[in-house]
Amino acid sequence: MEKEYAIEFRHVSKIYSLKSKNKEHAINKRFYALKDINFKIPKGEVVGILGTNGSGKSTMSIILAGISEVDEGEMIVNGEQALIAINTGLNPQLTGLENIELKGALLGLSKKRIKEITEGVIEFAEIGDFLYQPVKKYSSGMKSRLGFSINLCLDPDILIVDEALSVGDKGFAQKCINKMKELKATGKTIVFISHSLPQVRGFCDTAMWIEGGMLKEYGNIEEVCDHYAEYVDYYNALDNKAKKKERDEKFNKRIIPNVKKKGFFDRIFG
Repeated sequence: MEKEYAIEFRHVSKIYSLKSKNKEHAINKRFYALKDINFKIPKGEVVGILGTNGSGKSTMSIILAGISEVDEGEMIVNGEQALIAINTGLNPQLTGLENIELKGALLGLSKKRIKEITEGVIEFAEIGDFLYQPVKKYSSGMKSRLGFSINLCLDPDILIVDEALSVGDKGFAQKCINKMKELKATGKTIVFISHSLPQVRGFCDTAMWIEGGMLKEYGNIEEVCDHYAEYVDYYNALDNKAKKKERDEKFNKRIIPNVKKKGFFDRIFG
């Protein structure tokens, strides 16, 4: 029986523009936030995504969630996906309750279903009367609680968790892990983006290492985590000058050379 895939990346690239300014004039640079990424995530698998700061993990998360389009290649998603990340999808001017209702309305859910989701969020988030306060008054931990709870109660096929458990108390983080284990047991696909190697090792089936916008490794959880840990130890042992050199080398590999368009006379006489 052929394996079913929840997500497929086929030569996916994401390009951003960077504005820098020297003494003479402004320079626009284009670079690969992600470059030529290929992978397949089977349905029901829990994948941990690792990578140092600036490696492209958050870009990956918003593409996986359908928030950002790819510039090159193709992404195929089989199922409804939801992104859980700090502040993502929350309107700071609205109350927690209004955010739940807005999310449900945007998804075209019935009033009955929105009420069910609201009851589930109240029970899981445990934020008390803050549910009726504007989100702009929330701490990072409370935003994480609300965002996580809303998306859990929406019951998506594919859950993308981007560092949402890195803030707030450990008790709630463990509660979320336990809930995701329940979802894992029901066959949900989960993409878990985290800096916490113990969380990734303990929760995920496989791991993916993104570095410098490119897919470095994807496969066995222990092997990928071990290789990533070795790289982090190597990098942290460098002095500041060597660290800067390492960062610059990775960044320069992502820069897209500017191709000067030929003018009329260049095309005729060039």
